[in-house]
Amino acid sequence: VQLQASGGGLVQAGGSLRLSCAASGTTFTIDDMGWYRQAPGKQRELVATIISGGGTNYAGSVKGRFTISRVNVKNTVYLQMNSLKPEDTAIYYCYGFRYDDGNYWGQGTQVTVSS
Repeated sequence: VQLQASGGGLVQAGGSLRLSCAASGTTFTIDDMGWYRQAPGKQRELVATIISGGGTNYAGSVKGRFTISRVNVKNTVYLQMNSLKPEDTAIYYCYGFRYDDGNYWGQGTQVTVSS
């Protein structure tokens, strides 16, 4: 399974970006999909995840600003990021998990928020 992320970029504080991640190489629905991020000098941290049934989980720092969604038939996950802050600057990694196969990681996409 390969995960292809896109949508990162440079935005001013208060702006918005939408990340997308599409899975290929499987015909099975990926059970859990989501996003992690890693800022320079920091550990990778969870941003948001969503299960195939629609349940979501968000980091406290992004609740109310970020929205995760997915299209199961496409094994695609989206992250709508609003009211971006400089502290949201990081490399964002797409994540997938299937109970039968384990974890998958996509390549990172850089998000930079200028003050």
